[in-house]
Amino acid sequence: MARIDYCDTSKSNERTREILGKNRNANIFRMMAHSPSYFEQYCRLGGAIRNKGELDPVVRELAITRTGILCEAPYEIVAHKRIGRNVGVTDEQNAALEDWKSATCFNETQRAALAFTDEIVAMRRPTDATFKAIATKLTPAALVELQLSVGFYIMTSKFLETFEIDMQPVSEVV
Repeated sequence: MARIDYCDTSKSNERTREILGKNRNANIFRMMAHSPSYFEQYCRLGGAIRNKGELDPVVRELAITRTGILCEAPYEIVAHKRIGRNVGVTDEQNAALEDWKSATCFNETQRAALAFTDEIVAMRRPTDATFKAIATKLTPAALVELQLSVGFYIMTSKFLETFEIDMQPVSEVV
C-alpha cells in the first residue's frame, strides 16, 4: 500500500487529467499528480526518452529494465519488460537480465550497454574501460541518450520505492 494517498484526480486541473488519461491513470502517475508541474515535465522527458532520439529501443529497454532490477523496483521491472517485448526484446533476454553476464542472448552492443548501466547505477561513474567499450558502439547522441535513460529510470525507480507505489495488473502497467 502506498505510503501516502494517491492524488484525488477529481480535483486536478484539466492538463493533469489529460496526461493521466494518456498514461492509463497508472499508479505512479496518480502519485506524481500531487505536483502537477513536475508531473507534466516528468512525462515530457519520459516521452522523449521512449519516443525520440536515435538510441536503439531494444538497448534502451534492456538498460531501463536492468536499472529497475538493480534499484529493486518491481513495478519498473514489470512495466519495462512489457515495453521491451513491444520493441523487440526477446523473452529470453528479459529472463536473462538478472544475470546477463553469463547469458549468450545479448549482442556486443547490448552487453556493453548493460555493463555501462550496471556501473552507472552502482558507482559514481562508469570506469574508463566500460565507457570506451560503449562509446565505440554508439554515436555521441545515442550514448547521451543511454546515460540519460539510465539516470531517469534510477530516479523513477527510487520514486516508486520511496512511495511504495502499488503494483497494477500487468495489462495496466505503463
